[in-house]
Amino acid sequence: MTEAKGTSRARRGRVRRTTASERAAERAAGPRRDAADSVPYAMRVAAAWSWRLLLVGGVVAVAIFLVIQLRLVIIPVLVAVLLSALLVPFSTFLQRHRWPKWLAVVLAMVATLALVGGLLTLGISQIVRGSADLADQSVIAWNDFRSWLLEGPLHITPDQFDQAVQQVVEAAQRDSGVLVSGALSVSSSIGHFVAGALLALFATLFILIDGRGIWNWLVGIFPRRARAAIDGAGRSGWATLENFVRVQIFVAAIDAVGIGLGALLLGVPLAIPIAVLVFLGSFIPIVGAVVTGALAVFVALVYNGWGIALLMLGVVLLVQQVEGHVLQPLIMGTAVKVHPLGVVIAVATGSLLAGIPGALFAVPVAAVLNVMILYVSGGTWKQAEPPSPEETHSPLWRTVPQRPGYGR
Repeated sequence: MTEAKGTSRARRGRVRRTTASERAAERAAGPRRDAADSVPYAMRVAAAWSWRLLLVGGVVAVAIFLVIQLRLVIIPVLVAVLLSALLVPFSTFLQRHRWPKWLAVVLAMVATLALVGGLLTLGISQIVRGSADLADQSVIAWNDFRSWLLEGPLHITPDQFDQAVQQVVEAAQRDSGVLVSGALSVSSSIGHFVAGALLALFATLFILIDGRGIWNWLVGIFPRRARAAIDGAGRSGWATLENFVRVQIFVAAIDAVGIGLGALLLGVPLAIPIAVLVFLGSFIPIVGAVVTGALAVFVALVYNGWGIALLMLGVVLLVQQVEGHVLQPLIMGTAVKVHPLGVVIAVATGSLLAGIPGALFAVPVAAVLNVMILYVSGGTWKQAEPPSPEETHSPLWRTVPQRPGYGR
């Protein structure tokens, strides 16, 4: 017994001596660290930002891909949203003055169709009347220009002239392919165009009738904790969109009156069609102003010569400078809080992705997203109550069949 106890105490002593020596060795070697602990803090922060940015970029890429694939539906719906941002305040104004809702909606739709149809009819009829004369004058101006190059002080040979013309045509076709690709893909056939127009009209009609109910239904898709943020951000974005549409119409009208009046005073033919095209083209930022201004200068050059064309160019530049340095900062800046560089980048990106429709919707989409993101990041929605499903009292939802005992 005594020997056994001594043996066990000796073993425990050896164990304790061994453990103590190992601990001494570990203390001498320093604390053991995992592989993650050995990564510098700056690298871990960069990695955390990187995978989050990749995730956000992937979601944005998927969203853009879906929009491009569904452009035949998305573009008419966006047109309807822009029209509704203009017509909803008008319809609400009539209803506040004791107009019946159905009459206010019908009047808003009919007035819009009459205005757009009247402008298009006026512009197209004037262009058709002067198309033959414009073609003849264009041929005469081209021949005079070619004769001046060949016989003038530059002494250009016919071969050099033909090569230069061919290069210009190829460059124009190559550069304009990106711009018109969206328009060609959207209106590749009369059927697609008619279907898109009908879809835009029906969407506008239903937004005028039941816009609040549609929005409440969309908000109800999200989790309850996120509804207050989504609802507040959407309302802020809608207010920004209304301001954008009103201000854009005002700016387009000023551009059309300025350039059209300048053409009329200079004796340039087709002054009314030029004003109409300037008004419609002003809704496409940057691109529309350049194209319609160039058209006005071209008509002046063909009919009136170089002197009047230079004066017309001065009128176009003056109007655009007033718009860019007076109207845009004072009026548009308060409605759409987007930096001019952001506007240029948005228009260029939209044109590259979707052609003319992309350039048309780039600025309002960027402005609405900017306001919505700032609202959510501001945190004021945390004190707001989310909208409840009972807020939707639209009679349209009663036409949807429901199971007994089922509440939307």
